[in-house]
Amino acid sequence: MPIAENFPEGLKPIGKINLDDGNFHIMWGPGKEKNTDGSPAEVLADSDVVAAYTARGEEQVPLGVSGTMVAVDWDSCVADGACIEACPVQVFQWYRTEKDIPAKDVVGQTFAGTGSNEKDQRKDLTDKADPIREHDCIWCMACVSVCPPQAIKVDQSNVEKHEAAAKTL
Repeated sequence: MPIAENFPEGLKPIGKINLDDGNFHIMWGPGKEKNTDGSPAEVLADSDVVAAYTARGEEQVPLGVSGTMVAVDWDSCVADGACIEACPVQVFQWYRTEKDIPAKDVVGQTFAGTGSNEKDQRKDLTDKADPIREHDCIWCMACVSVCPPQAIKVDQSNVEKHEAAAKTL
């Protein structure tokens, strides 16, 4: 299912993912186990993703949405990497290539932005494309058009929602 057209309506900021240059993006939750049509969230329905979590010995939990102006629904992201490859300004990185921690633990972390932005360099299918540099987005929408599960929403007008949410964290 595509990320909600009205994102971030119905979600709350649950924390920040920091970039060590002082920029940050917000993680929105709660995460989801089911899509609005009742089908399982893509990461729970994809047997390869489920197998990757099992191989790591990690429990799959609802994660939520990373980013506000460039928002990636981590419960739908199946680590395809098309967004990473398509982005002309390298907004995304595979978060696990910088800090190999469970996705549920990224809130509050500070990243240097040194993770891989190469499509084929993810750690495994538990990795997520993180819009670590959403502040660099040029609004070209290339990532939106190539994401197989339609897990990305780019909306420049969400700047106000980002700023309002940042004041609560």
